[in-house]
Amino acid sequence: MNFLPSGICFYLSVAICWFTSRVDASWWYMGTLGSQVMCDNIPGLINKQRQLCRQHPKVMQAIGAGIKNWIGECQHQFRNQRWNCNTMAREHNLFGRLLHRSSREAAFVYAISSAGMVYTLTRACSQGELENCSCDPGKKGSSRDAKGDFDWGGCSDHVDHAIKFTQVFIDAKERKERDARALMNLHNNRAGRKAVKRFMNLECKCHGVSGSCNVRTCWLAMADFRQTGDYLRKKYNSAIQVVMNQYGTSFTSAYRMFKRPTKNDLVYFEDSPDYCIWDHESGSAGTGGRVCNRTSRGADSCEVMCCGRGYDTSRVSRTTKCECKFHWCCAVHCRDCQEEVDVHTCKTQS
Repeated sequence: MNFLPSGICFYLSVAICWFTSRVDASWWYMGTLGSQVMCDNIPGLINKQRQLCRQHPKVMQAIGAGIKNWIGECQHQFRNQRWNCNTMAREHNLFGRLLHRSSREAAFVYAISSAGMVYTLTRACSQGELENCSCDPGKKGSSRDAKGDFDWGGCSDHVDHAIKFTQVFIDAKERKERDARALMNLHNNRAGRKAVKRFMNLECKCHGVSGSCNVRTCWLAMADFRQTGDYLRKKYNSAIQVVMNQYGTSFTSAYRMFKRPTKNDLVYFEDSPDYCIWDHESGSAGTGGRVCNRTSRGADSCEVMCCGRGYDTSRVSRTTKCECKFHWCCAVHCRDCQEEVDVHTCKTQS
């Protein structure tokens, strides 16, 4: 797993800790204790957050249960990069000091975590796990799309409800601080929330003689979170480095040749470290011991991943499925075969 100091950290078995706007702020710890005990003993919460925590203990538990999903998505998106969204197991927060720097990586973390919270709460509402929300009540009656008329039915995901709660809860402390880093966090939080809504799909069921689809019943459903992750990864690649304007109220591009950031863009202030070596101050775990691809020319190549330090090669045995045969009907039977393969791992700093 992998993640965080000035942001939201969730300890999966016991506690959740969500992002705060300042690097020296306390985190939010939300566990499986009773809501009164839990919320009263979390350091750093402002009154608005503490009130919401007490009022919605099941929502807090749902958020904690969903942490592994957006961290897993973050790690999938960066699995072949020097920074791979790794968590710091021995740190008192999941991402070590990574988020102390207002970097491109911090921007992505805030966006993906905000998106993850929206996705988790929307799904929990649709599945009837929360008392104060369910399917989207606005999707009633008839409507029309490019294929013609249809009736709203089924259970449309109530993403607007989840977006509203996520915004109120996560952004509360950032809005109180209102410094440059808080404004950066607010911007990236919003970009993450908007990303989930971008991938709402209209799904329909046909009714009629022999499935003729004379009548359709439709509902809105979120796409798989992978689409949101892919989209935010592209936004990470094109993230815009910004500076504050002279009034300290908004951003402008740090370089005149680049466009002004839109609400969908990720923004950051500081350049990232190269993540080649372990560095506690920057939150870099380094690439020593990471597996690399000797034949690749991309970011996962041994030359790039190992930062020119070289790599070690070891011979390992692994089990694979082989000699698979299709048996009528309907199964595929395979043998377990052993094969020897070379694994290349980056040398540590000498």
